[in-house]
Amino acid sequence: MPRSRSRKSNTRRIARAHPRGVLELCAAGYGFVQTAEGEFYIPASKTADAFDGDLVEVARLGSSSRASGREAVRSGERPPARVVRVLSRAHEFVVGRYEVAEPFGVVVPEDPRIRHDIFTLRRDAPHVRDGDIVRVRMTAYPTRHEPAQGVVEEVLGREGDVGIDVELIVARHKLETCFSPAAVEQANAVVHDAEAALGDVRYRDLTGRTVFTIDPDDAKDFDDALSIERLDDGSMLLGVHIADVSHYVPWASPIDIQARRRGTSVYLVDRVIPMLPEELSNDVCSLRPNELRRTMTVDMAIDAAGNVRHAKIYPSVICSRARLTYAQAQECIDARLRSDIPASTRALPVASGARAEDIAMRIEWLHTVARSLHAARIARGGMDFESVEAKVRLDEAGRPLGVDLRTKTDATALVEEAMIAANEAVARFLRDSKTACIYRVHEAPTKADMAQLKPILQEFGYDKHVSLAALSAADPQAIQRVLSYARGRREEFLVSSLLVRSMKRAVYRDVCERHFGLASDAYAHFTSPIRRYPDLMVHRLVKTALFGRTQETSAVEHALAAISEHASDAERTAEEAARESQELKLYELLSQHVGDQVEGMISGVTASGFFVRLENTAEGFVSLAGREEYFVLDSLRRTLTGSDSLVVYRLGMRVRVRIAAVYPYERRADFKMMES
Repeated sequence: MPRSRSRKSNTRRIARAHPRGVLELCAAGYGFVQTAEGEFYIPASKTADAFDGDLVEVARLGSSSRASGREAVRSGERPPARVVRVLSRAHEFVVGRYEVAEPFGVVVPEDPRIRHDIFTLRRDAPHVRDGDIVRVRMTAYPTRHEPAQGVVEEVLGREGDVGIDVELIVARHKLETCFSPAAVEQANAVVHDAEAALGDVRYRDLTGRTVFTIDPDDAKDFDDALSIERLDDGSMLLGVHIADVSHYVPWASPIDIQARRRGTSVYLVDRVIPMLPEELSNDVCSLRPNELRRTMTVDMAIDAAGNVRHAKIYPSVICSRARLTYAQAQECIDARLRSDIPASTRALPVASGARAEDIAMRIEWLHTVARSLHAARIARGGMDFESVEAKVRLDEAGRPLGVDLRTKTDATALVEEAMIAANEAVARFLRDSKTACIYRVHEAPTKADMAQLKPILQEFGYDKHVSLAALSAADPQAIQRVLSYARGRREEFLVSSLLVRSMKRAVYRDVCERHFGLASDAYAHFTSPIRRYPDLMVHRLVKTALFGRTQETSAVEHALAAISEHASDAERTAEEAARESQELKLYELLSQHVGDQVEGMISGVTASGFFVRLENTAEGFVSLAGREEYFVLDSLRRTLTGSDSLVVYRLGMRVRVRIAAVYPYERRADFKMMES
């Protein structure tokens, strides 16, 4: 008998499970959510009451809601979805500008990704003035019918106060700036005891070696040093010596707990927020010249082809002979390459002529070894991305004076290749000894992400010189060929940037998996225990492999997965804060040049205009609204074509613009196109 349509079914209805993930909002209001079912695009109108960073459930939008035009460019072919509900909130506190609107005090969030004003009662904080920068504690999150509500907890300063701009970034990212009393007490109790290590059978005395450090001009801590010797068989013994931080920071001690929470040091435009107290980072663990220091050494025998024949890892005691800067090392390398030996020694800040000659010779050896290591890495499929780092110079009051553009040099490559080799050697040692470890993992990009670059590179004519089909298949050799062809061309940094954006982000994991970018089967961070917590953990695990388990080993092993995940998150936060602080001062500097005409390169296109990147790395937007013609967007080739004039704006195109307006706090600028 057929079932009546009006009869209710006895079948239990099971709630449909929605994908969930963390919402990452952009300043324009739209966002993305990475879930177990993939990444979704969330239009600005579909974020509901969620804030950036909230854990949310999302539901796919129907085909009729598919993104088009500008939305299609933003979505990057990710399926559109809407926020169904917020599962947990990321922001207990919000920083913003206080505006009096009796009987309320309205806090306008400083973070452009938080698009909800927060209402407070004036009577709860009558001392707060209009224009103050405050930290507000959320008491109610926004709904369809009610605004966000909170209570002012602290007045941070006033808009325009010296240093308040960077303080806002520190507060927004919840960066810890003070150490606990217990950690400070522990740091003050640490003593120099490297000399005592000379009597410890576990430590090797390397004070007879010629060891030196090479760091940026403004470096305050020196946690890595180099040495190099020529072996009887013609190969080179490359020594990488890293500060023995784990000796001074026991597991679960007050300093260790603080360092674990921070995860990394944060390098802001005007300050460093260290992972470890300065008594350690700038003193006891800093490899200062002419002072004994405990270190962990990686000795690697390297042949002329750049192959590491064997490696040995052990604790040691060193005495650095010199503290060199990258500029000094580069000057020395340049002089050696033109066979000007006297000039190579004069470049080094070493009093003794014989010592300077010895170090200059070893820098030349290191340069040769670095080139062979680099060539071997590229041959096995490693990537070699080019980038420009903008570092803003400030005066004593924190006002921007200018921009230094830092690019890779022979000196920086020398250090980088040595550190990569040491990190690989340590990772392989721990993997092969079956010792637990925190590895640095970099997954291969998806073929879909790489395929999106094909039409863009065709615009540059790369299809006539490299196989874009192989690139679309995420072949590492093809990626390297694209990078090689781009080198020296005007679009070099743009192409490198596009490829980097197509890559997955490297993360920390407690399992050994391949590092795609370095073409390495085993990679770990070992060389910066002063500023990265995973490196400190790897040092402890190396000692476990060398000297056996201790009563704390099991606790360390059980914590590795959680530490890896937290360190990956902390690294991302630190990078965002550092980038935002540099951009803040970069746009503040740019605001001094409103009205100036400048040249730049088109670095991005949307349906309404395009972005132009200046030589100092600042970007501004050129709006095409109000033109007498409309422009058609080709979202695949990233071009804009005029409907009447047929003028084409494309990525990499050089244009001349006028700086029309700059908004430092929002880290953006508006440009006007200058007609040729």
